Amino acid sequence: MDYILFATVAYLLGSIPSALIVGKIGYNLDIREHGSGNMGATNTFRVLGLKAGAIVTAADILKGTLATLLPVLLNTDVNCLIIGIFAVLGHTYPLFAKFRGGKAVATSAGIILGASPLLFGIMILTFFLSLYLSKYVSLSSIITGFIATIAAAIMREHGLIIVLAALTAFVIFRHKDNIKRIINKTEPKIKWM
Repeated sequence: MDYILFATVAYLLGSIPSALIVGKIGYNLDIREHGSGNMGATNTFRVLGLKAGAIVTAADILKGTLATLLPVLLNTDVNCLIIGIFAVLGHTYPLFAKFRGGKAVATSAGIILGASPLLFGIMILTFFLSLYLSKYVSLSSIITGFIATIAAAIMREHGLIIVLAALTAFVIFRHKDNIKRIINKTEPKIKWM
């Protein structure tokens, strides 16, 4: 029963459409109708700029972190990593935005922040290094997932290995169109690095 309750709360938390809210309130704009149409941080950065992108990134990360920490804060035996995954599902398939959400990167990172701040730091460094070298956000997200999984294995964090492998596979699935565009050299590169 606890798992159902926590999973439901985490899903609803993940379903809060940060990009849609920031776009509508701050810019009177529906982010789904601009850029890639995706409700994630990358499209927000591209369409609405640095400030809006940073707010959406932070909000999406915090959704994953809060969902992951709920069982810990309420002192239950519920596995926090499993609950965090439901926030990612909510972010990707949000109830409050017709099940059209983001690509799971920032909210997945939020799970790791809640479970292992050290590993989260490794992920941030990996992401920005990869982004600096490749100029592709999508590729950097995928590379970060692989490196984080390897780092979890080195740290002997068995639960995190499984969750990171699953999240990385999901991020790859969500970025399949980006991967095709990278291969075809039509994926947009970032210009600000």
